[in-house]
Amino acid sequence: MFDPKLLPATRKILDLPARLLVRVGVSADQVTITGFIIGLLAVPFLAFELYEFALAAILLNRLCDGLDGAVARRTQLTDAGGFLDIVLDFIFYSAVVFGFLLASPEQNAIASGLLLVTFMGTGSTFLAFACIAGKRGIENPEYPNKSLHYMGGLTEGFETILAFVAFCLWPQHFSVLAYIFAAACWLTAITRIVAGYRTLKQPGAKPESTNV
Repeated sequence: MFDPKLLPATRKILDLPARLLVRVGVSADQVTITGFIIGLLAVPFLAFELYEFALAAILLNRLCDGLDGAVARRTQLTDAGGFLDIVLDFIFYSAVVFGFLLASPEQNAIASGLLLVTFMGTGSTFLAFACIAGKRGIENPEYPNKSLHYMGGLTEGFETILAFVAFCLWPQHFSVLAYIFAAACWLTAITRIVAGYRTLKQPGAKPESTNV
């Protein structure tokens, strides 16, 4: 929901470190892969209930997720890089939830399972529409430099990270927080299904807003 509003500010902040990375020869794909590896460290940290370390790994992953795009804009935007970025992002999101399941299987199992199913809903609606939008040539004015068509909603990247931060700060309340976030994610998935279906029934039409 807030991603398009935050995008100009984050791009300005990340431009300087991106320039430094380009100067030393670091590619956008290298930043993407490094961020993914760092993000996966959250899983064992969560499993052993080292929530501060897990939070650090999650935040560093998200920093890299912003930096790879900044580096790509200063070098070359590629479909291969966009593909790698979005695939590893979805794996990372699910891995974090799995980490909380490992931390407390008895208490977190149902909430974790529900959240993983929920991520399938938001992820599949996002990716399915992006595929057909690319085929149709549907414009994406809010994200003009993205490799994929980014379909908005109540829960996007910023809201997901806020949820992960809350999970790490208050792990004893993971289940309640996960149920709340899952409900918001399902609202996003449902609005995307409705908006996407209506858009694709009218060739050439711009997608309806999915912000709630």
